[in-house]
Amino acid sequence: MPTYLYKNLETGEIYELVQSMREEAYTAHPETGVPIKRVLARPGIAFKGGGFHANDYRPKEKKSESKGGGGE
Repeated sequence: MPTYLYKNLETGEIYELVQSMREEAYTAHPETGVPIKRVLARPGIAFKGGGFHANDYRPKEKKSESKGGGGE
């Protein structure tokens, strides 16, 4: 089950609560009854750099007949 972030409306404290995706968002903390509101959070993944798309889908380079490594 997913974890959602909730903010205490009185103190501003942030809670992580586990609940089913099918359930409605909590309006009160399930244990204390304090009013809370679900807050949006950034996903825990960040793509940095050129990315797989630039590396995996670029046009194939034509092979040259000899590349360095000659018999010196």
